[in-house]
Amino acid sequence: MTSPLLRAATLTGVHHLEFYVGNARQASYFYQKAFGFRQLAYSGPETGVRDRASYVLGQGDVRLVLTTGLTPDHPACRFVQAHGDGVIDIALSTTDATRIYEQALERGATGIQPPTVHEDEHGRVVTSRIATYGDTLHTFIEHEGYRGPFLPGFVLQAGLLREPSTGISRIDHVVGNVDWNQMNTWRDFYTRVLDFHPFAHFDDKDISTEFSALRSIVMASPDERIKFPINEPAEGRKQSQIEEYIRANGAPGVQHLALATEDIVSTIRALRANGVAFLPTPASYYDALRTRVGDLQEAIDELQELGILVDRDDRGYMLQIFTQPLEDRPTFFIEIIQRRGSESFGKGNFKALFESIEREQALRGNLQETGRRG
Repeated sequence: MTSPLLRAATLTGVHHLEFYVGNARQASYFYQKAFGFRQLAYSGPETGVRDRASYVLGQGDVRLVLTTGLTPDHPACRFVQAHGDGVIDIALSTTDATRIYEQALERGATGIQPPTVHEDEHGRVVTSRIATYGDTLHTFIEHEGYRGPFLPGFVLQAGLLREPSTGISRIDHVVGNVDWNQMNTWRDFYTRVLDFHPFAHFDDKDISTEFSALRSIVMASPDERIKFPINEPAEGRKQSQIEEYIRANGAPGVQHLALATEDIVSTIRALRANGVAFLPTPASYYDALRTRVGDLQEAIDELQELGILVDRDDRGYMLQIFTQPLEDRPTFFIEIIQRRGSESFGKGNFKALFESIEREQALRGNLQETGRRG
């Protein structure tokens, strides 16, 4: 049976992610220089917007918006003071921003912005917005037929850099961290409000090391174009990476963004050449890799050289690697992923990955006895 929400207003994908940052001009330079994004559009005082400056970056189908508040009381300034630089908005494209907002509220969501029409010489866009975990928002964007560089209020403006693309093509998934015993609450929220469904689930037996553990559930939109893994801490001897994130961020929030590429070896070579730092992988991980995952199109010595992880499911295999945190606070990071048929999220890599994260936690002095049990 088709749900009323799916019938009335379909979500068609992630439109963009908006970051609130302390200095959007400098952050824009970083993402261009390090990750190969191009500046596409701009909104700020020069375009008649007095309280903020926003830079739109793109690569493949990925769109990032970096926003700085220009007055002390702007929400971006308050966000950065509380959390540091981070994701404020996972914006979703929809066929009907009014209907999906109305039904979201009927189903228990908290409304932040009612449906609003934005128009300029390029056409018409309707947006609405609801709250999710922590201070994270979902803006619904109805933009069919709009021909501007991004959205009304933005003008075409190229950046100073013309860095080569690093091969990033699209958003694979966006991961949120929530507090103790809150994963199922947000599973129910996405199921009830947006008709998402559980796509995969990992308990603390799947994701654990000698010291720490966590649980995760992957929520997917009805057509599975949009995937949101949600993590929570699980009981362990020491503080998990989720607890470290919650403490550093001051609240639940977006932990990482997974960006897909069609050639992960070339992409990681380019990113490393640009100075992007990745979590290290121990050499022992590769000793029995072919035995564990079978034949690969990639050369194992290249994967080891670059620190790329591999996992396989019944549909194929996938390759992945994770940056170190991109901020001084140990919060947001980026995953680079290539799928060769696999729809997995790297279950076979969890132990190696989280032991690597724990080594970084120990260097920061944050791999300590946990103050909480689930």
